[in-house]
Amino acid sequence: MVKENLGQVLKNIEQACQKSGRDPKEVTLIAVSKTKPVPMLEEAYCAGSRDFGENKVQEIMDKYPVLPKDIHWHMIGHLQRNKVKYIVDKVCLIHSVDSLRLAEEISSQAEKKQVEVDILVEVNIAQEESKFGVSKEEAIQLVEAISKLPHIHIQGLMAIAPFVENPEDNRAYFRQIKKLSVDIMKKNIDNVSMSALSMGMTGDYMVAVEEGSTMVRVGTGIFGERNYS
Repeated sequence: MVKENLGQVLKNIEQACQKSGRDPKEVTLIAVSKTKPVPMLEEAYCAGSRDFGENKVQEIMDKYPVLPKDIHWHMIGHLQRNKVKYIVDKVCLIHSVDSLRLAEEISSQAEKKQVEVDILVEVNIAQEESKFGVSKEEAIQLVEAISKLPHIHIQGLMAIAPFVENPEDNRAYFRQIKKLSVDIMKKNIDNVSMSALSMGMTGDYMVAVEEGSTMVRVGTGIFGERNYS
């Protein structure tokens, strides 16, 4: 099932790229493996997946030692400062940086472990109370502040759009994130790239790709419904 689902998602991404005149190579599919057991991740790995996204530090800690070393781990969930030290040398990208204090902790732990850490700034584009992330207005100030820290490099933005029945309802949000990334890029801030836009999930990733997403985070679409029991 995982292999078939993965194939279908990749086809859909290709279709969305064709529609918007993009090269499918510009889009990274992150298999969101939170709550999923290792055998399911192995199945996705055997089908070609190399990028996996986790919401919890503990799950990365559990899965990292037992899965192949060429996997790129993405921290996509809310990250508490006291847990940064556990993953700073294990993940290829932290998507969910939403405060200067968190960025400072990442920078400090990166220095201790002698690594360089790539991050995205999380923007709460729809201003939903239930979600983390900074407002569009705060994002530019946060980017400027983080850019001055050592051992941490901003690669772009991340957004979680609202849960909607019709993916078209999120198109405007994805456009706003894309525009924000262009505005930030124009400022030419040292140590800041806007090459990565992490937006789009199982319900709306095709629309996100059409609007410029370079990373889509798909869980249910690959692994089926989540089991929280």
